[in-house]
Amino acid sequence: MTDLQVIDRSAPPVLKIEDLAVAYKVRGGEIEAVQNVSFEIHRGESHGIVGESGCGKSTVAWAIVNFLGENGYVKRGSIKFQGQDLVEKRGEELRKLRGDQIAMVYQDPMQALNPSMKLGDQLKEVLKVHRGLSDEEAHQRSVDMLGRVYMPDPENVMERYPHQISGGQQQRVVIAMALLNNPALLIMDEPTTALDVTVEAAVLDLISELRRDFDTAIMYITHNMGVVARVTSTVGVMYAGEMVERGPVQEIFARPQHPYTQGLLRAIPRLGTEKSTSVLYPIRGRVPPPDQRPSGCIFSPRCDYVRERCRVERPLLRQIQGTNMQVRCHFSEEIDPAQWRPSEDIELPVPQQAGKASEPILELQGLRKYYEVHGNTLKDVLGLGQKRYVKAVEDATFSVPKGKTLGIVGESGCGKSTLIKTIVGLESATDGKGRYLGFDITQNISKRDLGLIKELQMVFQNPDSTMNPSYPVGVQIERPLRRFKTVPKDQVRAEVVRLLNAMRLSEAYYDRLPRQLSGGEKQRVGIARALASHPDLVLCDEPVSALDVSVQAAILNLLIDLQQEFNTTLLFIAHDLSVVRFFSDYVAVMYLGQVMDIGPAEAIYLPPYHPYTEALLSAVPIPDPTAQQKRIRLEGTVPSAINPPSGCRFHTRCPRRALLPDPSICTTTPPWREAGNGHRIFCHHTIETLRNLDPVITT
Repeated sequence: MTDLQVIDRSAPPVLKIEDLAVAYKVRGGEIEAVQNVSFEIHRGESHGIVGESGCGKSTVAWAIVNFLGENGYVKRGSIKFQGQDLVEKRGEELRKLRGDQIAMVYQDPMQALNPSMKLGDQLKEVLKVHRGLSDEEAHQRSVDMLGRVYMPDPENVMERYPHQISGGQQQRVVIAMALLNNPALLIMDEPTTALDVTVEAAVLDLISELRRDFDTAIMYITHNMGVVARVTSTVGVMYAGEMVERGPVQEIFARPQHPYTQGLLRAIPRLGTEKSTSVLYPIRGRVPPPDQRPSGCIFSPRCDYVRERCRVERPLLRQIQGTNMQVRCHFSEEIDPAQWRPSEDIELPVPQQAGKASEPILELQGLRKYYEVHGNTLKDVLGLGQKRYVKAVEDATFSVPKGKTLGIVGESGCGKSTLIKTIVGLESATDGKGRYLGFDITQNISKRDLGLIKELQMVFQNPDSTMNPSYPVGVQIERPLRRFKTVPKDQVRAEVVRLLNAMRLSEAYYDRLPRQLSGGEKQRVGIARALASHPDLVLCDEPVSALDVSVQAAILNLLIDLQQEFNTTLLFIAHDLSVVRFFSDYVAVMYLGQVMDIGPAEAIYLPPYHPYTEALLSAVPIPDPTAQQKRIRLEGTVPSAINPPSGCRFHTRCPRRALLPDPSICTTTPPWREAGNGHRIFCHHTIETLRNLDPVITT
């Protein structure tokens, strides 16, 4: 829930942008990437900017710090920082402001860190250049700031290089660097997108504290509506380069005025909803390129309320009477979101009630996957040293019924991807049993029967890494059809076209190259290729994590449709617990290679929880600023999988360990507790104790 902080709006704003237009020079002219953008941010205010990819969010940030590149420039409008017009500033004058009073935190912290310099030297440089401090003073201030962002062992971190700390710690270093000079404006461009949900929660807590303690004005760019609800006080919604709605975060979520904002909120799975009783509604169409924007309202081709006036007259951003909202829509007062009905252009899955579980199609018993660690000492080279292993997956035991979805969640490094790579055959199992359709799946894929490979397929997180940029889409989908002889040779093209149509892509995509497709379209091609052999089991490794909410909704609906049509079984990895709850029939929670909690999806999200599941749920950003959420933050980092803790692997970070009569029991292997209805918890706490815990989230 967003913390309520009184903002003094009588004082001049820290940042004021008026009628901003940013253009890029291209061959034959120029393109306006951003136009008609106006907003202001006051001291102690966190202003969120949301919208789909290509809407111009980051371009606005680059314009503020003049990082638009050689062919980009501010075409019109003003950017005033503490009353100074930044558009007019150049060279050294602007550089001093950027490093001192304006700071920026990037999505990828490695873009802001020099890999060849120690972190301490990079932090101290900021203070030496902009504050003229001595090396000793700069060192102490840097150590203090690292402690302020909850960095463990700051003195040690000062001596490390960027590659020697985790991604979450890298992001904290970048935030500490940005705050060293106590900037008046902090710009954050998707700073938590690549982080685990637990690390993301700690960073979002930190942002709220910084806003309160330093009275900093924050501009927060994101596509995650849950993050917006947690850390921002006001929100601006951008579409195709324009600001289409702006207002307090509570009002934006409770009473969105613009049809685009309403569409974004309808596309988000809410924690507690599930595919059997609810539907996600993607926004039809796609964001137009800057050189193909329509005349009139730029959202009109995708709007369900469009009228003739919308097509010919560009609406202005105006104040809605009796509210604090500004909206760029001719008819927003006449629109009742409760009366909305989906357009016929959107194909939606039919919600189906959960049926009786069928026989298991996949069964694992004590499955393990270890990787040998090769050292570089003389003993290691001669083979005399003690062998060490990364224990990536340990004793995985569960079954998945045919036609159902098992969601797998957990922090990075917990073994999710290794588990499904072992199942699909990209890795061979170290020990244990695995059976799929009667086949042994513990061997490497090179030793598997072709029939087994045909029935087991995988959808990867990044379709670019699995598509050949030199071959058309149709040729790449053809390959498994020809390899597995799914259809006769003379029917291959027709089958590819059928798969493309099933993915909501037309036959025109057959001859397109991957670079001619959007991210969502590439992912649909990846799914089509995985389904080309008509597999009974598809393993999905973060297939929607990098997609906009509307495209994500369309992909999830597509997978639901395909599952219902072909009775396909799915293993689904995602870091968004709301998506997993909506899409999965069963959920497995993994920590440091072990399954800690497994059962029906609805049971996992209510007490009794495993303490680790409870911590994950308390960390997930909820797209509802009125939701009440318990604050449970895990201390320390995930231990090494080379030398994991004895007994319960979670006990070194467990916030519930102190409740046990004898906490030392956690160093022994816990029993599996049966919570009923197939829900099992790997914990020393009794089910009665865990059942008496309060729910993490109340809405």
